[in-house]
Amino acid sequence: MTEATAAELDLVKAHARAERGRRRGAFLLVAPLLVFLVFTFLVPIGDMLRRSFLDGDVASVWPRTVAVTRAWDGGGEPPALLWPALAADIKASAAADTVAVAARRVNYAVDGGRTLVMKTARQIGRIEAPPNGDWRTVFAQIDPAWIRPETTRALRRASGPVTDFYLLSALDLRKTETGAIVSAPERDRIYRTILQRTFSVAGLVTLLTLLIGYPYAYLMTRAGRRVAALMTVFVLLPFWTSLLVRTAAWIVLLQDQGILNNIMLALGIVDQPLRLIFNRVGVVVAMTHVLLPFMVLPLAAVMRGIRPETVRAARSLGATPATAFRRIYFPQTLPGVAAGALLVFISAIGYYITPALVGGADDQMISWFIAFFVNDTINWGLAAALGVVLLGCTAVLSILYARIAGGRRLA
Repeated sequence: MTEATAAELDLVKAHARAERGRRRGAFLLVAPLLVFLVFTFLVPIGDMLRRSFLDGDVASVWPRTVAVTRAWDGGGEPPALLWPALAADIKASAAADTVAVAARRVNYAVDGGRTLVMKTARQIGRIEAPPNGDWRTVFAQIDPAWIRPETTRALRRASGPVTDFYLLSALDLRKTETGAIVSAPERDRIYRTILQRTFSVAGLVTLLTLLIGYPYAYLMTRAGRRVAALMTVFVLLPFWTSLLVRTAAWIVLLQDQGILNNIMLALGIVDQPLRLIFNRVGVVVAMTHVLLPFMVLPLAAVMRGIRPETVRAARSLGATPATAFRRIYFPQTLPGVAAGALLVFISAIGYYITPALVGGADDQMISWFIAFFVNDTINWGLAAALGVVLLGCTAVLSILYARIAGGRRLA
């Protein structure tokens, strides 16, 4: 009995060693992919996320000023140590050609902050030492805005090392001097409108792809082999063509002298060319075409798994074709509808090229503004905050889909 148990234990150990070796081999096979994903996906996203709450611009070029403002409690008049520290920092940053970095960040916190800093940098460099060392009077003479307590409090809020300024700005919110979070002034509220526009365009594109893609996927799964193969090629064909080329093709088709307008004019449908490009119509049409395969393919995959006997059974029991479709066939396709809608909507809210090429000024989506802040204004913090908003929306949608899909599986 003892020898048999020992043999069994040896067998179990050998099996465990073989299992560990199999898992180690599997891990080594996927290790290059994991490394690739970490350095090309997780690291860039992590770097973007940290830029949405890190705030080190002012501290990097004005260290003496930041040390004073961080030690100040924000109440009453600014400390006397602030003015010589600020003067020294502005002179040093002007000499190092980094004053624009601080000016850009101050401009986010103070209206006209960039002009205030750059004007001061030009004038204060000519002053070696003021009478009695009174730098406060010097700043007041350059611009009275400097000696206002609210300006110093704005400098204090911009001193970092972390801030909620960018994330609040991405939602058109502001923090008052008392710490309360309120809506931004009416003239500064732009991002909620952009988010609303982004979600409305993405929702409309998702609805159109569903209305077009559902019957197409149904026919594709019910057609004969040759026709189904041909319809599948039509779905996959856009993937073999550059997105830029596909979008440019819509410019040719939808322009005033394009094919569509010429056909409508020839048929007498319209008297003059319709404006179909560089507006919302062009954006929705082009995005619907580009994203249609992402709706058709999940739908077709689900529809192929539906047994036709279920519908035939419903018909044999007296159900009309419409009733059999509504109560038997369509509920079985809901997983495909949800997967396709999720794919299309998430892809649509992050679209950049198509709205930028075929949309007008009022049709640009949130991705365009992220690119604008990165490439033109070098406002990485706000660009990262808008990216965080997009990432949050995508995460919420994914969780909702997982809950719905999980619930359906459990049901």
